[in-house]
Amino acid sequence: MDVKQQSMIQESQKPSTKNHDSSSDVLPLPLYLANGVFFTIFFSAVYYLLLRWREKIRNSAPLHVLTLSEMSALVAFLVSFIYLLGFFGISFVQSLIIPRATHDILDELEEIDQLMNKEDSRAAPCAAAPTPSDCQVASPKPKSKLDRIDAADQLPAPALTLSEVDEEIIKSVVEGKTPSYSLESKLGDTLRAAAIRREALQRICGKSLAGLPLEGFDYDAILGQCCEMPVGYVQIPVGIAGPLLLDGREFSRT
Repeated sequence: MDVKQQSMIQESQKPSTKNHDSSSDVLPLPLYLANGVFFTIFFSAVYYLLLRWREKIRNSAPLHVLTLSEMSALVAFLVSFIYLLGFFGISFVQSLIIPRATHDILDELEEIDQLMNKEDSRAAPCAAAPTPSDCQVASPKPKSKLDRIDAADQLPAPALTLSEVDEEIIKSVVEGKTPSYSLESKLGDTLRAAAIRREALQRICGKSLAGLPLEGFDYDAILGQCCEMPVGYVQIPVGIAGPLLLDGREFSRT
C-alpha cells in the first residue's frame, strides 16, 4: 500500500471517528450523568418490585394484577435494563434504541468519494508517450481449415506409403465426410486405418507427429477396447523390479 492510499484511508476515517464520538451525545444528558440516572432507576425499580411481590405473596394476592405504580416501575426497569445492556457493549440492543441514521452513512460514502476524486485529480508528472511500435501488438491471424490443410504440404512424409485411394480417404476425413472412427470397419486393416487417421490429424492440426511411432504395434489387439481411433503408440521402458526377499524366497518381476 503506497503513501497515497494510506492518506486516503486516514482522511476517510476522520469523519467516522467524529460520528462515533457524537453517538454518546445523542442523549440530552452527559454520559456519566445518564449512566448514574439509569443505574439508580434500575436498582430502585428492582427493589420496589421485589417489595411489592413479597407483599402480594404474603397476602396471597395475584402477581399478574398490577397497579399503576407497579406498571411504571416495570417500564422503568425495562428501559434502564435495555440501556445498561447497550452501555456494556451489546451492539444490537443499542442499535434498536439509538439506530444510526442512513443519511450519516450516505454522507460518509460521499466524503470518501470526494476524497478519492480529489486524489485522482492531483497533478502528476505525465508519463512518456508510448511509441506506435509499443502500442501495436501483432495478433496472429487465426488459421482457417483450408490454411491448415495447405500447411500439411510442409509436414514430413507419412510413415507408410499411401496410395491414391488413401489420399482420397484422407481428404474425405479432413473435410468431415468420412467419420474417423469408422476407418477400421470400412478398410478392414487397423494399421492402414491408423496411418490414414494420423495423416488426416496432421493436416487438420498443421503439426507433425513424426516423433510418435506408428509401425510395430498390434492395433488389432485394441480394436473395440478402451483405446479408440489410435494414431500411434508410446514406448514405455520396462525393467526388473527386485530382487525381493519374502519368507526366505527371492522374487523378481518385470
